[in-house]
Parts: sequence; structure tokens; C-alpha cells
Amino acid sequence: MAHAHHHHNHETGGTGNIRLAFFMNLFFAIIELVGGLYTNSVAILSDALHDFGDSISLGVAWYLQKLSGKGRDQYYSYGYKRFSLLGAFFISIILLIGSIFVIKECVERIMHPEPPNAQGMFFLAILGVVVNGIAVLRLRKGSSINERAVSLHMMEDVLGWIAVLVVSIVMMFVDLPILDPLLSIGISLWILTNIYKNLKATFHVFLQQTPQNIDLETLQNQIKELPHIVSLHDLHLWTLDGEDNIMTIHVVLDNNIDLSKQEKLKHQIRDLCNEAEIHHVTVEFETTEEKCECNC
Repeated sequence: MAHAHHHHNHETGGTGNIRLAFFMNLFFAIIELVGGLYTNSVAILSDALHDFGDSISLGVAWYLQKLSGKGRDQYYSYGYKRFSLLGAFFISIILLIGSIFVIKECVERIMHPEPPNAQGMFFLAILGVVVNGIAVLRLRKGSSINERAVSLHMMEDVLGWIAVLVVSIVMMFVDLPILDPLLSIGISLWILTNIYKNLKATFHVFLQQTPQNIDLETLQNQIKELPHIVSLHDLHLWTLDGEDNIMTIHVVLDNNIDLSKQEKLKHQIRDLCNEAEIHHVTVEFETTEEKCECNC
């Protein structure tokens, strides 16, 4: 049996990005609290409370992303990489609840418009776009599902503050308080669409779906073209966390291959899998007379 193990260190960057998002979100929530009291804006005070809740969810995501970098032990033979998916799931649920709450509040605002302090909203919105924008730019460089979930979380805040900025400018010249809830509803619907996509990707990993970025049929054909290979079976391909892919395969060989040729063949199969972004490969060689006992 042949094994190929290739581990990629995504955890350090991912953890640092989420840590940055956590502290920036907490810092800005405090600014929002002060700004909301200063501008006498219930909307901003509500968002400050929302951001304090966000900080808790970001803290959990940070912890789980950090935990995902832990190697294998007697409890988790593949290591803790999937714990980052729990962070993605948790923060998506928080976003889902928050978006539903925002839509509910917006409907009430449409029915009963409340004129806010436009000038105070304007200056606070600029700060909100800058602070949250920095976090989004950092997180966009990440590749884990957890980082994408946090990035979506911060993008929600950026778009929200852009909406506040636009509304505040308009309302300095025109008395249209209904613009604020209408823009917020549009942003919330966009966020809900992305939450669906993120949760779908997370569940696909949990359910061990074959990674969609890998052309499995082409890979199998390339392996079959190698010398001395009669057939393939019992092939399983899945991903630990959306990045680290794992494959097991049974390879039937003809009877005219010695151990040295098997070693060479093992490296050829490994190279093909590496090109396909499969980082952990387990290969079992069988002869044509051998009866495989695996029925899965």
C-alpha cells in the first residue's frame, strides 16, 4: 500500500485574518455605541448592539480556525481541519438571523419612518466603510470556507455603511427617510443569497461530496493509461475543509510487474494526483487474481 501526504499550512494566515476582523469589529462596535449616543440615532445604536453580537461570533470563528491548525491525535486521525467549517456554519447562522432581524426592522421603518441625524450618519458611515473595508480586503486573500464566511460577514457591514453614506448625503438635501430601510432590505437580500451559497458549500464538505474543482473522470483515465494498470475500483475522493483533498483507490495490476516497477508506478500516480490538487493519496495495489473484499 502506498501513501502520499502533502499538507498545506493555510491556518496561520486564516487565523490572523479572522483575528484582525474580530478586533476591528469589536473596536468599531464601541465607536458605534458612542456615535449612536452622540447622533441620537436608534438605528446606529441598534447596529452597535448587532456588532457586539458579531464580535462574539467572530471570536468563536477565530478560535475554531485556530483549532483547525492542530495536527492529528488519538481523537482525530485527520487532525482538526474540519473545525474551521464549524466556524463557517456558526457565523452563517448568525448572519442569517441578523439579516432576518434587519428586514423586520426595515419593514417597520417603512411603515413608520424616523428622520435620523444625516450629518452624524455621514461621518460615522465614512469611518464604517474604511474600518470594515480594511478587514474585507484582508479576508478576501483567504481561501478557507471559514474565512469566506467571515469575509461575507464583514462585507455585509461595508455595504451597510455604504448605504448609510448614500442615504445620509441624499437626506442632507431631500427629506426621504424611507431610503434607509429600502437600501437595507436590498443589502439583506444580497447577503441572504450569499449565506445560502456558503452554507451549501459547507454542507457539501460535511457530506463528503466529491470536490467540484477536480475532474475525476480525466484523472481516472490518466491513471489507467499508465503501464501495467488493468483497472481501477473502490475510488473515494473527498475534502477535509474545502482545501485539503483526500483520495483512496484500488489499482489492479497485471501479473508482470515486480516491486521496483510498483514503486515507480506509485510515484506516477502520486504525481498525477498532485497535479489535480489532491494532497493525501492512499493507493492499494491488487493483482487480477486477487478478490477485493471492499464493497463500498
